[in-house]
Amino acid sequence: MAIRQPILTIVGHVDHGKTSLLDRIRGSRVAEKEHGMITQKISFTLFPAENIKKSCLLLDKYGVPLKIPGFLFIDTPGHAAFTNLRKRGGSLADLAILVIDINEGVMPQTSEVLQILRANKTPFIVALNKIDSISGWRKLSEDIKESIENQPVHAKQEFDEKFFTIIGALNSYGFDSDLFYNVKDYTKKICLVPCSAKTGEGIPELLMTLCGISQRFLAERLKLDERARGVIFEIKREKALQYIEAILYDGELKIGDEIAIATFSKPILAKVRVLEEVLPLSEKFRPAEKVSAAMGIRMQVSDMKEILPGMPFQIYRGDIEEVEKEFKKEIGEAIKTDTEGIVIKADSLGSLEALMILLRQNNISILKAGIGPINKKDINEAKANKEVNQVYSVVLGFNVNVEEEAKEMQSQVKIITDEVVYKLIENLQKWMEDEKKRIEKEKLSSLAGICKLEILPQYIFRNSNPAIFGVKVLGGKARIGTNLVTEGNEKMSRIKGLQSEGKGIEEASKGMEVAISLSGVTFDRQLKNVKFLYSDLGESQFKEFKKNKELLSQEEIKVLGEIANIKRKEKATWGI
Repeated sequence: MAIRQPILTIVGHVDHGKTSLLDRIRGSRVAEKEHGMITQKISFTLFPAENIKKSCLLLDKYGVPLKIPGFLFIDTPGHAAFTNLRKRGGSLADLAILVIDINEGVMPQTSEVLQILRANKTPFIVALNKIDSISGWRKLSEDIKESIENQPVHAKQEFDEKFFTIIGALNSYGFDSDLFYNVKDYTKKICLVPCSAKTGEGIPELLMTLCGISQRFLAERLKLDERARGVIFEIKREKALQYIEAILYDGELKIGDEIAIATFSKPILAKVRVLEEVLPLSEKFRPAEKVSAAMGIRMQVSDMKEILPGMPFQIYRGDIEEVEKEFKKEIGEAIKTDTEGIVIKADSLGSLEALMILLRQNNISILKAGIGPINKKDINEAKANKEVNQVYSVVLGFNVNVEEEAKEMQSQVKIITDEVVYKLIENLQKWMEDEKKRIEKEKLSSLAGICKLEILPQYIFRNSNPAIFGVKVLGGKARIGTNLVTEGNEKMSRIKGLQSEGKGIEEASKGMEVAISLSGVTFDRQLKNVKFLYSDLGESQFKEFKKNKELLSQEEIKVLGEIANIKRKEKATWGI
């Protein structure tokens, strides 16, 4: 049985050199053309076997026969979680190259990629890029192992320090790793290949490692099925025409074939009218009557409506029920939601699932997940969440726009969007934390207020019916309706009124001197020898405040402690 090219995805933190590394391998200069030298879109590169042999003379040197027909590389935007491009049964990528700048180590997006690779069980190797930036580094040999071992002492020392730091970081994510030439069992350790996209050092070793792992461990996975299957990347407009860019990962596809394309409802059935394949070592396409996997393709089909990025497609043979069942299973596994949670949108099925993986790893539930811009329906879904849990009244959008109708409704729910997944999740977590605090504060404000008042005996305006006298607020807030107690735990009435500079007020905060009125209290008899008054808290109210200490000021916490001491004079276990 024929085998196809392994599909390799190049992933890692923005600006760690993913496209530059691929440029070095394929002998192109795509990175220089990109805006800010950062990849803006997914691209794929066909790298045939003859080019592997030219770029990797080590295969002949060590007598390694090349059995694979080449590689199909996928380069991904640094700002997107496309490490989870899907196909039936898991990740589209057979093998991933995680690019890490040896000088910067594991960065936030590296962390994000590691979590997704681990969740998908995608095999990967690490390209330790930019070794040429190590202080004092010199290219001493075409053999990277020899070059490392013969570096000047200070350069070798710096290399070792950075290398061991990365090994430690990978270990914290559950990955045991070592330099590729020290790895004896590729199923137990991740290979680290030191390299430089700038000088070309380590590139032959990187290719040899990829060939070795592909041929030894992926042989079964690479066997071609006769049924054409693929994944849609993007829907593109060129002049007046619309094209689908996709990867065919199984079988053979030709002009005139009818294909079934998955959606969130019924599959779309469409005929292939135009078919193009990506040129070797290029991002350009050429017309083709038929293409075989694995291949980056571009096509026009008879029905272009409602096609979504990231969706799977396959050749259609009249078995609509079987196809529908298979698509439902595949998409259902990808976007399994919870009975409650937030609403999320992303630009493709792959990035949607990647976002869901990362949200779940951060213990965030998802009620609804979809592809495309944030719309009015999403806002209404999030709005309904307020009744269940106010912290779920949010719509999260990864790499998507907000429709005008939805923008007009954003005062009703929180909308958070970003093109960087880890920033998106950080912003969501901060908002949820702030929202929880706000809700707790509202809940606490419905309880009796915490306050400590110092009686000002020089300001006695009325002795009784009601007693009116001056006080200074030493901590917390004095509010109308607050029950008061003395430092001896003698209960007074609730505050009937508050006045400041002759005007009635609802509450008085720390530092204010105000007049208060207490009904049913005779100042001379009950308060003449009293210096302080406190809010009279019930035991359950005290426990609620104590549970939410982080929402209280230091003065309020101190007053709370004094109230507890007053109460414990009569009941030692009060509030404990």
